[in-house]
Amino acid sequence: MAKSEHIYGIHAVEAWLRRSPERLRQLWLQEGRDDARLQGLAAAAERAGVKPQRVPRATLERLAPEARHQGVVAEVLPLPPGDESGLQNLIEALGPQALLLVLDGVQDPHNLGACLRTADAAGADAVVLPRDKSAGLTPVARKVASGAAETLPVFTVTNLARVLERLKAAGFWLYGAAGEADQSLYEQSLEGRVAWVLGAEGKGLRRLTRDHCDVLVRIPMGGTVASLNVSVATGVVLFETRRQRLAALRD
Repeated sequence: MAKSEHIYGIHAVEAWLRRSPERLRQLWLQEGRDDARLQGLAAAAERAGVKPQRVPRATLERLAPEARHQGVVAEVLPLPPGDESGLQNLIEALGPQALLLVLDGVQDPHNLGACLRTADAAGADAVVLPRDKSAGLTPVARKVASGAAETLPVFTVTNLARVLERLKAAGFWLYGAAGEADQSLYEQSLEGRVAWVLGAEGKGLRRLTRDHCDVLVRIPMGGTVASLNVSVATGVVLFETRRQRLAALRD
């Protein structure tokens, strides 16, 4: 049987109860808090056949140490991320304006969660992660993602280079974000099937990953800092893609 884990935070637990209520095992709510959001979580848990437990704040802090649990912790059976086979099936089903995010070795779960939240908000179809040297869908990542980890398809792959080649074969144009690149983000036409490839905190894209990108682009910087946090850079490139596509629809 799959090992259960604890997730926490109102958005993450709400999203889990919407998507996979049958995988809920326990729900703990903070004593003395009876606001509408927690009442809604309690009702959803009961519909799933789980009786919520009211416990002191100290109990929640033991269940989710050093976390902002917002008065709720749930024990769930996590759904495993998709694999290369599942990603291939998705690619074949996507349309001509598909948008993917590929994260090459992002190891901070806070950054991963923020990237997932941004990708969901920008309308990305899926996120691809390498299995090694990458943060997984930990409780921290799920909390920061504010529910996006439960709604946005995430695929963990063993061979990122092979997946990038498959994306190219499926008609995707691979854009790598690199601060030293000659071409600016705002010089690109981002129509068609696009996969944005962003690298790890501080190190950027690995050489093999860079070599598989069709174009390397930089985000023009107006101040003194040399680079952006990966989750911020993700927001810039994905929303520029979305802006261009919405503009094309208006023309």
